[in-house]
Amino acid sequence: MKNIAAYTHFLTEAHCRQIAETAGELGFTATFYDAETDRERFFREVGDYEILYGYIPVEALAGAKHLRWLCSASAGMEQFMGEVEGLRPDCLLTNSSGAYGPTISEHILMVLLMLMRRMPEYQAAAAERAWPYYTPIRSIIGSHVVMVGTGDIGSNTARRLKALGAAVTGVCRSGKSGEPAFDRVVSVSEMDSVLPEADAVVMAVPGTPAAAGLLSRERIALLPPRAYVVNVGRGSTVDQEALVEALQSGRLAGAALDVMTPEPLPPDHPLWTCPNTIITPHVSGNMSLGLTCDLDVDMFCRNLRRYAAGEPLEHLVDRRRGY
Repeated sequence: MKNIAAYTHFLTEAHCRQIAETAGELGFTATFYDAETDRERFFREVGDYEILYGYIPVEALAGAKHLRWLCSASAGMEQFMGEVEGLRPDCLLTNSSGAYGPTISEHILMVLLMLMRRMPEYQAAAAERAWPYYTPIRSIIGSHVVMVGTGDIGSNTARRLKALGAAVTGVCRSGKSGEPAFDRVVSVSEMDSVLPEADAVVMAVPGTPAAAGLLSRERIALLPPRAYVVNVGRGSTVDQEALVEALQSGRLAGAALDVMTPEPLPPDHPLWTCPNTIITPHVSGNMSLGLTCDLDVDMFCRNLRRYAAGEPLEHLVDRRRGY
C-alpha cells in the first residue's frame, strides 16, 4: 500500500514537509491527522495505512488491517504490550526513546538543583510573603548520583551531571554501558551496594513488569538521610507508600516526582504534602520542547529510509521485554 498516516498534535508545517518529502522520495504517500481534531476521521481511515506514526490510540488498531510498522512518538510502550487487537505479532513496533534525552535530562538537573538549593522552602516562604535565609545549601559538585537506567535519558543526564562536577554510577540490567560519562556501571543485582553512597537516586526506567517496585521499601531504607529520589520513568518503579513514609519521617532529604501512581494524583494524596517534595504532572518529556519534536521527526524519517531499504529499524521494541 505504501501509505503513511501521521497522527499527532505537535507537527509544524516544516515537520510535515520533511516527512512528506522523505516519504515521496521513497515511493510512499503521507497523510497527516491532527490528534486534537481529526480523531474520528483517523479511526475511519486507519485501515488504509501500512505505517502509523505519532501518538496512536490503542483502540484505533482494531481497524488497522494493513499495518506493518507502528512508530510511536512515545518512549514508554506499555500500552502496546500483550494482546492488542489489530496489532499482529509480525508488526514492527518502534518507540521514540532517542528523542527525549535532552528535555528530560534538563528537567532532572532543574529539580535536583531546586532541592539542593532549598527552593521548595523558599517557594513556601514566598507564598507567605516571608523573607528567610536558609543555610546550608548543597551542590551538584562532589555529589554522587545513582542513575537507574542508562539509556538515552540516563546517558544524557550523566553527561550533564558530569559536566557540573558530579560522580555518576549507572544501574542497568546488564551492568554495561558504552557511555563514558558514567564513572561506573553496575547491574541491578548490584544496586544495593551503591545506594548507601548516594546523594541522589534518579529513576529513568520504563514501566515493565521486571521494573515494578525496583526502588523497593528495602532499597529506600538503604539510602542515607541526605539522599533525594527523582523519578522520571514510571510511578510503578517506586514503592510509593514507602517513599511517602520516608519523606514524612525525615528519613530522606526530599524527592522530585514527575511520574506517580495513579496519574493524575488525587487531591488528597499524601505526596502533595510531603516535605521538600516537588510534584510535576508528567511533563518532563512530552513534545513541549521544539528540539524534542525535531529529534523525533528526524528519527522517524531516518527509520523510514531503513524500512524502505529492508534494513533493521532503530529503536525496535521487544514486546516480550516491554521496551
